[in-house]
Amino acid sequence: MATLPGRALAGINAALTVVFDAAFVLLGALPPVAGVLLVSLIASVVMLFVIARTSNQPAMAATKRAMHAGLFEIRLFNDDLAAILRALGEVLKQNGRYLLLSLVPLLWMVLPLALVIAQLQAFYGYEGLEIGAPVLVKAERHAAVASGGATRPDGSTAPIGLEVPAQIRVDAGPVELVGSNEILWRIVPTTAGDFTLTVCAGDRSATKTVHVGGGVARRSPVRVSPGLVDQLLYPSEPPLDDTSPVTSVTVGYPEPGLDVLGMRLHWLIVFFVVSMAGAFVLARRIGVTL
Repeated sequence: MATLPGRALAGINAALTVVFDAAFVLLGALPPVAGVLLVSLIASVVMLFVIARTSNQPAMAATKRAMHAGLFEIRLFNDDLAAILRALGEVLKQNGRYLLLSLVPLLWMVLPLALVIAQLQAFYGYEGLEIGAPVLVKAERHAAVASGGATRPDGSTAPIGLEVPAQIRVDAGPVELVGSNEILWRIVPTTAGDFTLTVCAGDRSATKTVHVGGGVARRSPVRVSPGLVDQLLYPSEPPLDDTSPVTSVTVGYPEPGLDVLGMRLHWLIVFFVVSMAGAFVLARRIGVTL
């Protein structure tokens, strides 16, 4: 059963999904690397705005000056051990103060940033399924209760099956892994596009979206139960409700990374490097102390 925080997070994810889908009508036309660079620069500006509004800028500037003074003192009195130790202690004390001052804007940013990264992961973290290439679909069912291991929490013993549209064929399965309560199918897409799989058991069912084809598009590898962590990681689809015969459905999307100067890098590495570099460059221009 979904808790109040779980329902609230589901609502936030649904709203963000609409916003990001609209934004990627334009961003999706850019090459993945160009899109990540643009999003990173936008994130730099937003982070600087949050830091400027939520941090004690005069105190941060004074603390940085005190740290620099201590470092200069170490260089100036490098033949005086007592002076070096005193200056080093002052640098460490000011560094601790700086970290405490930085904690306030960090707390303001951490949850929104996590929500945004989860949305961006759906667009930049996975490649679409290829026509003719097999892929695994995994459903995790509810754990059997102790009564002989046959009765499920919903009281049914109906087998779990997979229904697919005409553009996808089931190549193998179901294969049931009893020890882990998992059921596997191997599917093969035959047409590009967005499709829906249905995992069913008796009169109960759960759907799962599938994207076949290349380019930048929303791809959801897992549809999850209403847990907070699962919803935070996989926000693209509504959480499974209490009538679902399974607790999650997974599609095995490839995760190739971005091609950057001949190297394969996870998009998050590019995002953080560019957004941090952009923030330091822009901070001096707009007068924000980092």
